Amino acid sequence: MSRFDSSFEPIAVATRSGFDESLHHGVGVGLGSDGTIIARVGDPQLVVYPRSCLKPLQAQAMVSLGLDLPGELLAVACASHDGMPTHVDAVRSILSEYGLADVDLQNTPDRPLSDRESVSAPTSISQNCSGKHAAMLATCVINGWPTDSYLDRDHPLQAAITSWIEGAGCTVHHVGVDGCGAPTFALALDELARSFGMLASTNAPVADAMRAHPVLVGGVGRDVTWWMQAIPGCMAKEGAAAVMAVGLDDGRAMAFKIADGTDRARQAVTPEALRSIGLDVDVLAPATVARVAVPMLGHGREVGRLEPLEWTPCSS
Repeated sequence: MSRFDSSFEPIAVATRSGFDESLHHGVGVGLGSDGTIIARVGDPQLVVYPRSCLKPLQAQAMVSLGLDLPGELLAVACASHDGMPTHVDAVRSILSEYGLADVDLQNTPDRPLSDRESVSAPTSISQNCSGKHAAMLATCVINGWPTDSYLDRDHPLQAAITSWIEGAGCTVHHVGVDGCGAPTFALALDELARSFGMLASTNAPVADAMRAHPVLVGGVGRDVTWWMQAIPGCMAKEGAAAVMAVGLDDGRAMAFKIADGTDRARQAVTPEALRSIGLDVDVLAPATVARVAVPMLGHGREVGRLEPLEWTPCSS
């Protein structure tokens, strides 16, 4: 029996020509400003890999360890960036500030998200996690820790990041290896959401940096960037395998995961997740709601949509 068997519930349905075609399951949690659960889908305490939704927590942990970067560079440390020149330049600025270079990065080489068909060779600096890795290396330099082994699970940097995340109220249930090679933690979904609400409402440096520089966190064509541009006080981050987390400046927050890891479903569900915490996105950000809609195409035209299902309200 899988630990998922009773955890996920229907979260989005794809319609084609007026007929339901596909169903996506998921788990989600919406929190009020006091951190209590006000909406849910499935089991809000399900333990998941948040993947890149961890980056703001990892970056804030590094700030507590002495990392001191201007806002635009701290934003790229939280990023799953597109690999555009502005992103790569920001990553190089972090490295240069601490006497480091491209060769010191140990994240998995890849092509930019903005140009997956590029004929250029994959590199570590163009891979979307390079800002996080540059910040990790910089934090090692600041603290006099070795840089050649910074990805090791028992490295002082990783131990300190783990300690900070647990101190922020997130129990680390499991440690794995992320796609970029860094340690990644399995957390309860409600605790992930609560940590985003805490960062956003306390004007933590990472929250301020992400809100001030949303294009550096994602890119001009990325929905996570659009939401931060459209909604004042919104701190948003997506993660691989269809995870999403948002914190607002009044402490409200949400997080969810699509069971099958489909990113199109994650994008389609985000507006409903924001509605579940009382954010009237249809009034505040109608253009963004329209931009993130996921059409189903037939003969090159829209014949249906991937529609989110309503979340279940919870009494406080």
